[in-house]
Amino acid sequence: MAKPLVSVLMPTYNQHAFITRALESLTAQTFTDWELVIMDDGSTVETRIAVESFLEDVRVRYYRRAANGGLGLALNDALAEARGELIAYLPSDDIYYADHLASLVAILRNNPDAVMAVSGVRHHYNRSADGQISGYPVQLVQVMHRKTIDRWLERTELVTDDLHRMYWGALEQRGKIVYSRRVTCEWVHHRDQLHRLLREPEGGINAYRSHFNVKHPLRFHSTIGNFIDEYEHYRPFRERPDTPAAPDGLKILLVGELAYNAERVLALEERGHKLYGLWMKQPHWYNTVGPLPFGHVEDVPYDNWVESVKAIQPDVIYALLNWQAVPFAHDVLMRNPGIPFVWHFKESPFICFDRGTWPQLVDLYTKSDGQIYCSPEMRDWFAVFLGSALDPTRTLIMDGDLPKREWFTDDCLPLLSEQDGEIHTVVPGRPIGLHPSVVEALARERIHVHFYGDYTQGQWKEWIDKVKVLAPGYLHLHPNVGQQYWTREFSQYDAGWLHVFPSDNGGELRRAIWDDLNYPARIATLAAAGLPMLQGDNTGHIAATQALAETMGIGICFRTIEALGSKLRDRENLQRIRQNVWQQRQQFTFDAHADRLIAFFRSLL
Repeated sequence: MAKPLVSVLMPTYNQHAFITRALESLTAQTFTDWELVIMDDGSTVETRIAVESFLEDVRVRYYRRAANGGLGLALNDALAEARGELIAYLPSDDIYYADHLASLVAILRNNPDAVMAVSGVRHHYNRSADGQISGYPVQLVQVMHRKTIDRWLERTELVTDDLHRMYWGALEQRGKIVYSRRVTCEWVHHRDQLHRLLREPEGGINAYRSHFNVKHPLRFHSTIGNFIDEYEHYRPFRERPDTPAAPDGLKILLVGELAYNAERVLALEERGHKLYGLWMKQPHWYNTVGPLPFGHVEDVPYDNWVESVKAIQPDVIYALLNWQAVPFAHDVLMRNPGIPFVWHFKESPFICFDRGTWPQLVDLYTKSDGQIYCSPEMRDWFAVFLGSALDPTRTLIMDGDLPKREWFTDDCLPLLSEQDGEIHTVVPGRPIGLHPSVVEALARERIHVHFYGDYTQGQWKEWIDKVKVLAPGYLHLHPNVGQQYWTREFSQYDAGWLHVFPSDNGGELRRAIWDDLNYPARIATLAAAGLPMLQGDNTGHIAATQALAETMGIGICFRTIEALGSKLRDRENLQRIRQNVWQQRQQFTFDAHADRLIAFFRSLL
């Protein structure tokens, strides 16, 4: 058969419900000198059956990879099979309009110095762009280019939704890019679009890993998030040998997800206990699920998990952690084959009201064998509403996603205040409660606010713009800081901000809200650097963070900004608090509580 002018590449993975639409749109093209290379990237559904009737067309060829390897690998394999001089793309969830190929072929024929032609596109159901969609790279379905020796960036190199970084950038070096300015295709909007699996907060690294069952660490960088290098970050954990089983070691089945600081569970493995993981489907970006990038946890197959768990015979099921895991943890609880079940929840129960999962959450507390609460206040709140259904002898207080001790280093920087004589405070994450007027008042006290987290800053742009007007020179923006740099980076500040909020519960648990009951995750971040922790004074109300800070002597509470300024200028007292935090900071690591957790498990056997 003669070589076609255009090779259309169709990468596909578990999109049998869409693929017929895509194929029909190709066969309806007015331009007919094409071939189609379908590259099935290890689908777990019968994609071949869905395309069978189209394979009668000699222009259509179907290939299947044995296992999913990612978009870049699928496209490179398809390129290797392509015979045409021109390359076009038709992802199996997108569609062409009838004149799409003809219009792009005409551009490349009429522009010999052009290497790539780009069409306009319909997107998000009823919107259109005559070229690149605002906020997104040029999409595969829009492009036709001359065949070159360039290769797509593959998953083992980088996972990203930035197609310019993956391939278009290389083509740009070879010639012009010409736009048709005509809408001749559609980038179909649906839940499992690749960019939605990649970009936070809808997707992210954990959503991507779960969807494609990626078993190795990733280098990951979506177009709206920070670069994540799991190879380097977790190398010390991943490359060490498994710990020999302790003579009385437990088999612990982790159920649900591990949220932040997931590597903390290795403290259990390091004590000779065997860890298994049974993970929820469709996690949010911060819901860490397996296969875990740091290893040393054996995954249980999701399909027919009941039989797999019976075969393993774990000693205890440890189910956790956030509200998204409630339905799956509940399912495991209800189908539990007689194994002690421990429920650990670090999330607002009020979200479960809103999401309709409160009845399941109640079961997790009242029908489990043991319950772990993130604060004493949280335990007391549930006791008010569930009463005698809870057994106080089967409870433990332990925060939910404490970091691993290895991130608490000893490399500290000099204080910024020693250089300029002013006070420097830090916000690692959302500046909750620091309204622009509050930062303005802080500036009058010569108190600087250093705001970390470039992604979060994008969400707080309006706040930033207002603060810069009201407190010029006193707001400083910094990129996100990884765990390994917490101590060094944050040690240069005088104090760090917890959530600033006014309680109004008057000491009555029924009136308490999540802010009153929660320990914010940033407590451990600030503790790593030995920072005094700042929060509003809620004396007379139930406030978990204030009770903790007062008990440990690690915080500064204030009623007015002027009073806070006076306290921060009391260098002797500030240094005393700083020493208290430093001396107790290991209490904010998971390792410090691992033995206590194991003892709790044993008490339930």
